Amino acid sequence: LDLSGQIGSQFGIARAWGPVAGILTLLGFIPAMPQLVVLPAAALAGGIYWLLRRGEKSADTQLETIVSSTPGHIIEWHEIAETAPITLELGYALVSLVDERKGAPLMGRVTAIRRQLSREFGFVLPMVKVADDLSLPGNSYQIKISGVLVGDDNAWAHELLALDSGDCLEGVTGRAVKDPSFGLDALWISEADRTDAIAAGYTVVDPATVIATHLNQLASASAAELFGMDDAQALVDNLKYSYPQLATGLTPAPYSLAAITALCRALLTERVPLRDFRRVAEAMVDLAPRNLDVTELVEAVRQRLGALIVQTIVPVKMPLAAITFDGGLEELLVQSVQTGPHATWPFEPALARRIIAAVDEAVQPMLIAARSFAIITSPLCRAAIARLIRAQFSDVAVLSFLEIPETKKVDVIAVVGGEPRLADTAHDAGEPYAE
Repeated sequence: LDLSGQIGSQFGIARAWGPVAGILTLLGFIPAMPQLVVLPAAALAGGIYWLLRRGEKSADTQLETIVSSTPGHIIEWHEIAETAPITLELGYALVSLVDERKGAPLMGRVTAIRRQLSREFGFVLPMVKVADDLSLPGNSYQIKISGVLVGDDNAWAHELLALDSGDCLEGVTGRAVKDPSFGLDALWISEADRTDAIAAGYTVVDPATVIATHLNQLASASAAELFGMDDAQALVDNLKYSYPQLATGLTPAPYSLAAITALCRALLTERVPLRDFRRVAEAMVDLAPRNLDVTELVEAVRQRLGALIVQTIVPVKMPLAAITFDGGLEELLVQSVQTGPHATWPFEPALARRIIAAVDEAVQPMLIAARSFAIITSPLCRAAIARLIRAQFSDVAVLSFLEIPETKKVDVIAVVGGEPRLADTAHDAGEPYAE
């Protein structure tokens, strides 16, 4: 022990001199005590206490000044970094929807959406940051995914949204709008008009449900964007508990965590769930000796998951409604992909526009009837066609022949084709049509 150092350091502490000064002062007033010695000593101790105490207060004041001046002179990372992958910003008039004193109806629905989508896609969706934004108009809200604005609209906290199914009776008045999630004609009506709107055939929903449904739609479409390396690591860690040998054979060799993340994102982009990650991992391990690139690996894994993919489109006992391509047009598409195997958009612009127009004609009756279906094509061009179709019809599934189980019944409801003039494709691929 450094006894001399400890004793020396105590002489510089103000609170050590205060009691000394007090005791010496009391002794100085006791009769027969040498007052000429004791009282000056008490005064000396009191002076030392006062000087040390003033020095400590000065240091505290300087520290407080530095701390208080920090926000004005230093920009902290937390002030500029957006850490929440999903952000819901509300105008001041919508804050009551997240007020706990009023039940916070929107927060309950947001939590339910996270739970539902997490079960649907097979990974835990990140937290949704809900905040007020005074720069927004009072009844406006914005939804951001990874800092990018993906949707915004208006809602009225003390009104209801009446959705028009197309055959509603007249007589209900309100603020005419479009439903933000499905684009249906709708009216914002007062609470007092709820009964009349229901009687007229409208579907009536509260504002919290309107915003939550919009959030659900956008978050579902952005599942791949929300999936990161930490989520991939969580899938691998969970796999280790139940299938340790499979996890060992998957990573760190032959697949890195980055490769697993890329494949999972590619699957989620086309709404292929990761609920049964064991099957994904087994397919990857089986395909490892082939040394496939990411695009080829995704297509090969999809073929192993065909039954699961089809089941997300139609129930087990229902036939799969399918739209296919004419043989001549499909041969042309395969040739385009083989000419530029690594091109993101291998099709000629004119041909791509005609395909989109023909597919639009074929799928519109199915979309209007709200019937589930898939576009089926060759595995050689499936990925390229999926990218082309997804730009216009984000909810339409594109499958290859090899992804459909042998026991699954398929009903071809339309054929998209074109004049098979392959020799002249550089300038005119023929006008595709739907029949």
